[in-house]
Amino acid sequence: MTTTERRGGAASAATPSGAARGGTRAPAGAGVRVEDLTWRPYGRSRPVLSGLDLTIEPGERVLLAGPSGSGKSTLLRAVAGLLLTADSGDLSGSVTIDGQAPQDRPGSVGLVLQDPGSGVVASTIGRDVAFGLENVELPRGEMPPRVAATLAEVGLTMAADSPPAALSGGESQRLALAGALAMEPSVLLLDEPTAMLDAATAGSVRGLVDVVTRERGLTLVVVEHRLTGWVDLVDRLVVLDAEGAVLADGPPVAVLHEHAGRLVAEGIWVPGWPEPEPLEIALTPWPSGAAAAGLVRRDDVVVAARDVTVEHRTRRLGAESRTTTAVSDVDLEVRAGRVLALVGPSGSGKTSLMGALGGLSAPTSGRVDVASALTPANGPPPPHDWASTDLAKVVAWVPQRSASALLGRTVRDDVLTTPRALGQDAAVSGRRADEVLAALGLDRLGAVDPRHLSGGEQRRLAVAAAILHGPALLLADEPTVGQDRLTWAAVMGILEASRDEGAALVLTTHDEGAIGRADETLHLSTPPPRPPPETPERRPLVARVGPLALLAVGLSVLPLPALLETWRQGLAVLGVEVLLGLIGLVAPGPGRRPSGRVRGVLTRLAPAALAVLGVAWSAWLLGGRDVEVASGAGLRVLCLVVPSAFVVGYLDPERLGDHLAQRLRLPPRPVVAATAALQRVQSFDALWDELMNTRRVRGVRADRGLVARLREAVVVTGGLLIGALGQAATLALAMDARGFAEARRRTWAAEATWRVADTVAIVAGVAVVAAGFAARLLLPA
Repeated sequence: MTTTERRGGAASAATPSGAARGGTRAPAGAGVRVEDLTWRPYGRSRPVLSGLDLTIEPGERVLLAGPSGSGKSTLLRAVAGLLLTADSGDLSGSVTIDGQAPQDRPGSVGLVLQDPGSGVVASTIGRDVAFGLENVELPRGEMPPRVAATLAEVGLTMAADSPPAALSGGESQRLALAGALAMEPSVLLLDEPTAMLDAATAGSVRGLVDVVTRERGLTLVVVEHRLTGWVDLVDRLVVLDAEGAVLADGPPVAVLHEHAGRLVAEGIWVPGWPEPEPLEIALTPWPSGAAAAGLVRRDDVVVAARDVTVEHRTRRLGAESRTTTAVSDVDLEVRAGRVLALVGPSGSGKTSLMGALGGLSAPTSGRVDVASALTPANGPPPPHDWASTDLAKVVAWVPQRSASALLGRTVRDDVLTTPRALGQDAAVSGRRADEVLAALGLDRLGAVDPRHLSGGEQRRLAVAAAILHGPALLLADEPTVGQDRLTWAAVMGILEASRDEGAALVLTTHDEGAIGRADETLHLSTPPPRPPPETPERRPLVARVGPLALLAVGLSVLPLPALLETWRQGLAVLGVEVLLGLIGLVAPGPGRRPSGRVRGVLTRLAPAALAVLGVAWSAWLLGGRDVEVASGAGLRVLCLVVPSAFVVGYLDPERLGDHLAQRLRLPPRPVVAATAALQRVQSFDALWDELMNTRRVRGVRADRGLVARLREAVVVTGGLLIGALGQAATLALAMDARGFAEARRRTWAAEATWRVADTVAIVAGVAVVAAGFAARLLLPA
């Protein structure tokens, strides 16, 4: 890969071309040249791309298509100069933009990932759009008009301080597009921008891309499996074959006219061709009574939701908690041998309703009833209270994020996880595994680590693992996303084979082909947002303190373990800490009384309690079983962690980064990387729940026994770290796509101010340490 080192941005402070969309004309598109590009990912014996040559003229609009695994997304990352950011492997050849390496001019290439939420780098939409502008050192004063103009250009009308988590799927795509466009790129790369959207929202996103690229004169490359809706918006259609070579290239109408039949045979979704028929797949049947599918007569109710409401409560560090209603008062019945499609716009609660139906989560109100033939022998509690093996026998789940469904060390082991946990016949399950893997094109990958599979392959593996043991209820969340015609036919064939065995299927999907094959369709609409409270919530005193002062308070108590010698001294200092902490939780002034302040502190202290008990126990054993020695050791640790428990819930990572870089002059790159990682830590609880749900619905979660649960916690922690690494890689890709890779210096969109409350907090921290000295003098050992 050709690389050079040169500073300068596509929209640098010195040359803010077209800064506010109403000024000078935006720069024209750039030419793209790909020469002899070869890429073989780590863990694969064959390259994804091999000797690829491609030239794209300035301002040209290209639609890039190809079957699953043909290297489309790989090519986009190569054009952005980011192929080695999130992946490892063997790379050769060159990519240039107007004769320069892609990263020579940060922001000259805008890349929008398939999952826009994975690329969010800030806690508000305005700051997210400004992230790239910070990297190219645009002065702070010029950022607000640029951000406002770009948000208006993509049709986002909410306030700039709105959290990205509150956006719908279509709005998230618009935000991702705004983040790329704010830097005034000359090349715009879109990776399946409408794959996860309903038809109306997808149409609006396509229209937006059309208008923006025409007005700015950008070079555009769009990757899509389904060509409908795009062929009329582009100048050129480039099709890759299964080996990553160019199969067809030219004007869309000419390519489709000349090569339509071959493209269909390769799995391309060609406009005007009928939907493929699902494969007819015959699975080795389970012996009578060995599987849950078929225990309920066809067309009888397997599970029913009665007046179900699901709410989600979220809280971002340093901000007020938010409660949103995902599903409101839904009634439905799911019947054996039938397919129910849950459809509706992004944010309408399809995934939340599916989770409540399958016992993956408890509804906030209402109830879920399961057919008596399927309930556990010890009684019919609600399914969210069932033991892991009881739930796994009845329910299977294909999550939307298929990477969280991986449990086995190899592809074949993963498929066989649930049959082994349920003690099903090994010979039958082995034959069914071979049949399913062959049908889904995964048989040649049976010995491969599933984490090395592509996204589409992982999704097919999740489908295979879900149906193998013959569940009575199969929940599949967007199972056909990212599939070409051939793999789509295989996935739908497997799902319908499960239905034919007697399973009840619930699909969430925007796929018109899948919807057309469903027996029933339930249209969900987005519940109306909760009206904002009439009066704002009062802010505790500690919430009014800046992040740098809060961090200093947490660190100021580090000398205490060396100062305190007895349990009396520790108890005295602990009393001072608790008193000051409770004063910090006071919330004076008008407005609503904030809730959960003390509960939050106790929750944050719960993990530390284990450390305190461990230290006290060790001191007791090693100190001659002296209770005073043990209590003194435990109190020293408690004095160390209590201040952090009071302040960490109000520590905004983004503002902390601003203060560390601007006030302490720390290097910007590690500061930004660390604060972005801290923001992702806040999503770890959701990832943990997802991993635990996967284990529970696959029959391997530890329901009893302290040792078993501790062992499982270690295993899931490993999975959490792997998932976190995957998220970190995607986040790094999104950040580097907006100039972070080359940002040795940067500007900051928000000012880091020091207030009186910050000084008061520092004084409080010093007072705690002073209390330690006083306790040592007044309460000697």
